[in-house]
Amino acid sequence: MPRKRNLILFAVALSLIAAACSSASNTSPSASSADPTSDNSEAQGQQPELSREITAPTCEANPEPAERVAPGAREEGPSALDDSGSDAFPDPLVDLGDIRSGGPPPDGIPPLDQPLFIPACAADFLTDSEPVAVLTVGGESRAYPMQILTWHEIVNDVVDGIPVSITYCPLCNSAFAFDRRVGERLLDFGTSGLLYQSNLVLYDRQTESLWVQFSNQAVAGALTGTMLETFPMRVVAWADFRDAQPQSLVLSQETGFNRTYGRNPYPGYDDVNTSPFLFDGENDERLLAKTRIVGISLNDDDVAIVRDQLVEQGVMHLEIGGESIVVLAKTGTTSAVDSSSISESRDVGAAAAYKPFADGQELSFSADGGNFVDAETSTTWNILGEAVDGPLAGTQLEPVDSDDSFWFAWGAFRPDSRILP
Repeated sequence: MPRKRNLILFAVALSLIAAACSSASNTSPSASSADPTSDNSEAQGQQPELSREITAPTCEANPEPAERVAPGAREEGPSALDDSGSDAFPDPLVDLGDIRSGGPPPDGIPPLDQPLFIPACAADFLTDSEPVAVLTVGGESRAYPMQILTWHEIVNDVVDGIPVSITYCPLCNSAFAFDRRVGERLLDFGTSGLLYQSNLVLYDRQTESLWVQFSNQAVAGALTGTMLETFPMRVVAWADFRDAQPQSLVLSQETGFNRTYGRNPYPGYDDVNTSPFLFDGENDERLLAKTRIVGISLNDDDVAIVRDQLVEQGVMHLEIGGESIVVLAKTGTTSAVDSSSISESRDVGAAAAYKPFADGQELSFSADGGNFVDAETSTTWNILGEAVDGPLAGTQLEPVDSDDSFWFAWGAFRPDSRILP
């Protein structure tokens, strides 16, 4: 009975999201949620090209578009949205019967195709402990508030000249950033309305192939088997990002959609005693399905670290796939899928993985009052891997791809994973 009740509650939640998305007034033509098979050019990914790039020299809260590049047009051929088993496609990589409707239609949960940004120092709509997903590409970092990502799930953006898609699956609590370039193609992504093992299934608007977020791979359609390059994402408290990088950009609430940003549409979802929504796999019973973990994969070595224990410990030095890794963790970040108000949700902490090397040496870290200190130089570092005081001040640790998700999702896609501690 608890599992059935849980499924019913989240079916209702998804239906409400779909209804809100389809009925909301769109105040900006850049935020279209139209059917991708229609003649609407924006739904086809043919957004106008903008060349201006924000440098955020001041703290003025005037949302502006960042650099844009126009993705390709819809290509001729069948769509995996309409017929994922078409004979025109390569053999699918998953059992198509396991790809299930989550409720909303394609782009019923509307991605943000022309996002607007403001400097972090000018943003006043976030509380200190609210979670933001941080992406750093080249010399540029941006924050994407979870209060916005829970309602849109995909942001098609350009960071430091690289076309990227920032994706978030609330049902798996997984955030990934992908390079949108595939060979000569420039893709942009929409929400298919489908789920695979409870995980977000994206579609690209150029070929309408289906992509599973957790595997960063096309599993059905013309591009079946194609992999997307990923960029490390770190989910941290808003105050940690704002204080460290006040001139960096944060995604604005001015999305063109009428949403109650800050309200969690999945209240109670991260209760460890409840079941995942539309998850058909067998949960690896080494952990409860919704145990929060930090997952890292390197050189065919998969590791899942129990999040609560990691946050309590503060620092963990590991060897994964023959490489030295340090994971830094601290309290002070709320869950995006706990209470109905994200700012009032429980503290689940933040964790981020790095290569522990700087100035030609390997460093060993310890927690120090919300920051971290290395034993070799006594430099102080923050959760973003930035040296903020001491001999190495100004140095940045190299981030490592890690996933802050629920155990059931990590275990389903990486069944041979080790569990630590």
